[in-house]
Amino acid sequence: MPNTRPLSPHLGIYRWRVNMWQSTLHRLTGLYLCFGALIVAWGLIAAATSGGAWNIFAAFCASVIGQILLFLWTWSLLYHLCNGIQHLLRDAGTGFGPPRRDREFAPSYWSAGWIVIVLSVVLTVAVWVLLILRVAGGAA
Repeated sequence: MPNTRPLSPHLGIYRWRVNMWQSTLHRLTGLYLCFGALIVAWGLIAAATSGGAWNIFAAFCASVIGQILLFLWTWSLLYHLCNGIQHLLRDAGTGFGPPRRDREFAPSYWSAGWIVIVLSVVLTVAVWVLLILRVAGGAA
């Protein structure tokens, strides 16, 4: 009698939880950080080449697309940092013993996951507010 069951469950049967979002975001932000490193390298090469090359780079960074890319790169950097720190704390094993692991409906790392996501957004906004104030000649 042939077995008609699938070899492994499809992703559609799982409920997306914050730790799944974190895993996906961590990988995506890592890729975006690689892309951002190319932008940084372009800036360094432009600064070392000539004033004209730097002006092209600066014009790109000042454009709307450049600003969006830099904002997303800043968020990626801060999210990756916050999530990495959380992983270091999780590696200590706090809250992962058998009594908590198997019987708790909402493990502590779920709330910590949302804290990491929110903290990364708050830090990104804070960095950009400070940058804008600095450029505008404010007190920052």
